[in-house]
Amino acid sequence: MHNTFQINFCLKGFTSILIGAYFFIVGYLIKTILDGFLIDDNPMGTLSPEIIEALIIALVLLVFLFSSLALFFGGKRSAKKFQHKLWNRETKVASRKYILYIIVIFTLLMLVLSAGLIDYLTPIFLFLYAVLLFLFKDKERKNLLILSGLSLLLAVICMLIPAYWYSSLSILGIAHIAYGVVVK
Repeated sequence: MHNTFQINFCLKGFTSILIGAYFFIVGYLIKTILDGFLIDDNPMGTLSPEIIEALIIALVLLVFLFSSLALFFGGKRSAKKFQHKLWNRETKVASRKYILYIIVIFTLLMLVLSAGLIDYLTPIFLFLYAVLLFLFKDKERKNLLILSGLSLLLAVICMLIPAYWYSSLSILGIAHIAYGVVVK
């Protein structure tokens, strides 16, 4: 008998490719918004910093929403393929842990943002994302340690070089895409 949690909520294949694409695209959009805000003749320059902040928060929320939906629909497809129930005791507990951890991530990021420590947003996110990946690994998913380790390494680099945030998100997105292609 299969471990239904492993089958239903698996970060491999198309799900990982989608999550990587979301990271990559939203990182690009955030960089474009911030660059446009700093350029005088750009329409983004006319917006207030509060609106720019709200746009970026909305984009980050959309990434987590779409990533969660990708996990859900990938799990639904796998459950149907193996003829298992999608929602059982294991997956309900894991879903609660996932939702709780996402709430913790957003709460901490909002606290850091409200404290004005903008340079630490990406390193803290990357660190917490590495912990999230580590929490959801098991014996069969040791490959998630690679993504978790990469996220920790990128967090350290972002802590040392704050301007490296965009490159770090791009690398994480590309790593997710590569992980999805390699691990099927």
